[in-house]
Amino acid sequence: MEKLSGKKNTAVFISGRGSNLRSLIKYSKTKKSLIRIVLVVSNNSTAKGLDYANKSKINNIFIKYSKRKSFEDRLLKLLKRNNVDLICLAGFMKILSGSFIRKFYKPILNIHPSLLPKYKGLNTHSRAIQNKDRYSGATVHVVNKKLDSGKIILQKKVKILKSDSEKTLEKKVLKIEHKIYPKAIVKLLTSY
Repeated sequence: MEKLSGKKNTAVFISGRGSNLRSLIKYSKTKKSLIRIVLVVSNNSTAKGLDYANKSKINNIFIKYSKRKSFEDRLLKLLKRNNVDLICLAGFMKILSGSFIRKFYKPILNIHPSLLPKYKGLNTHSRAIQNKDRYSGATVHVVNKKLDSGKIILQKKVKILKSDSEKTLEKKVLKIEHKIYPKAIVKLLTSY
């Protein structure tokens, strides 16, 4: 296993409330963190996560998503300018193209609110409840050109209770997302 040299410059892509971003910022400020968050990108100008980035004095930007190609071209330039080594998708509600993934050529991680390969895509909590699953959970995986199909780095499950609603299940899953995302980053960066 190769010894890591310094912290990896990391970009976090968000679309909403930014709770996973907040958890990653907290992790990045710990002594044993392997990452330095140098950039936060959102496709939503009102994303709460941008406020967290501002409060933490992290360079952040809103990029309007109208055409995928121009959006991704801007992203690639930004990533290069900021010497980004790792991208963490944290509630980013756009799908990155195969071309973008190839051109970036460094690891891109995503956190997904289900036990992949189950329930790729959206509405994971309602699907798990409708199917009367006993467990749900969260998965951190490497992003590839197929939706929610990359190599799984880490998963953790939670029990679905008969009394659970989409909202209560979402809360439980979010809690474990915040715990496993930093662990998955460590696992990824100490193994490649």
